[in-house]
Amino acid sequence: MAVVSVPIDSIATGGDGVGRSNGLVVFVPRTAPGDVVTAQISGKGHFARGALRSIVSPSAVRIDPPCPHYTRDNCGGCQLQHMTYDSQLAAKQTIIRDSIQRIGKRIVDVPAIERSPKDWRYRTKLTLAMERRGARWVAGLHPYDDPTHIFPLSDCPITDRRVVAAWREVMEADAYFPDAKELRGSIRITSGGPTFVMMGGESWAARDQFAAKVASISAAWWEPADDKPRRLLFDKRQERDPSASFAQVNAEMAEILRTYVLDRALAYEPKTVIDAYAGAGHTAIALSDRGIRVTAIELDPDASSWSAARLPAPSRAIRAKVEDALPGLLPADLVILNPPRAGVDAYVTATLEAEAGHVRGVVYVSCNPATLARDLARLPSYRIESLRAFDMFPQTAHVETVCELRPAGESA
Repeated sequence: MAVVSVPIDSIATGGDGVGRSNGLVVFVPRTAPGDVVTAQISGKGHFARGALRSIVSPSAVRIDPPCPHYTRDNCGGCQLQHMTYDSQLAAKQTIIRDSIQRIGKRIVDVPAIERSPKDWRYRTKLTLAMERRGARWVAGLHPYDDPTHIFPLSDCPITDRRVVAAWREVMEADAYFPDAKELRGSIRITSGGPTFVMMGGESWAARDQFAAKVASISAAWWEPADDKPRRLLFDKRQERDPSASFAQVNAEMAEILRTYVLDRALAYEPKTVIDAYAGAGHTAIALSDRGIRVTAIELDPDASSWSAARLPAPSRAIRAKVEDALPGLLPADLVILNPPRAGVDAYVTATLEAEAGHVRGVVYVSCNPATLARDLARLPSYRIESLRAFDMFPQTAHVETVCELRPAGESA
């Protein structure tokens, strides 16, 4: 493998720096726009992956990462800690624009971006890998360049201290973990306190002893190996709210984004709205409270039941896949899409395309610029009315985007 000099021009989706060397496009993790670096490269054709060897000339936006795991352990949880926060925001704006132009075949400017109220200690959920080493267990994350290794995590500066404290309590109870060599666990802060999910293992004889040791955990579940059904260990909360499973990990930023989505939706003065991938229905309920007839589509049974119990008639909740339910629900004044990272099913875009004359607008909330751009390419009968980014995940390369679409012949 050759070592080459690479001037870094931009940040790619995923967080790698991108530069060119002798006509070769090189992707180098942990670099910043303006860096000149040497990298050991491997690859075929016109693209190469580079391992950073030295920084010949540092960028003006390069800083020392405050988390020791970022450099010492090559932690893969963050990708942009070595860049100033303003330059992270600029990189994400460019990622969105380039994705929509390259994949979606739409000419757009860089979108405006909302800063996160907190760029540290904002995460209310942390998932860790766990590995038995001798008599004890180690919980941590994977290096970005070695997904099979787990390094012990002492702290995570982007994560709420309450989550970190709850994880320490869980690890003090490691003598009572399931029978396994490797496990995963997830802790989330909810209104009723921290909740925990243990993933892995085929048997858990000491689960009652584990429950007794983790006094601060308000609810816990076990997801055994081999896709067996999730089991509730205990739930001390007075009210069981399934919305926690759908809540963003950056609560303050999520509220800003939700307010924006509601504003865009209400600007249409709609009488009918379809809220697809509705989760526990918070957006649907907010619109229904304003006298709008909303149909909330959600596959998760608990979340769908939760919203169904709170949506006033004639609004309703439907438990179904969006691609199955949407064709029978149109026409509607407005469709809200808030899919997972994989984007929407091709049948969803095909349905919206076929019904372009019977929908006044679409508000698409995306957590993946690449799949958003792919879905836009499938909707040629709609034009982009507005595009706005929200920095839900500072220090990482992830970004949320709200894309408002109108049928090409529909006036604003």
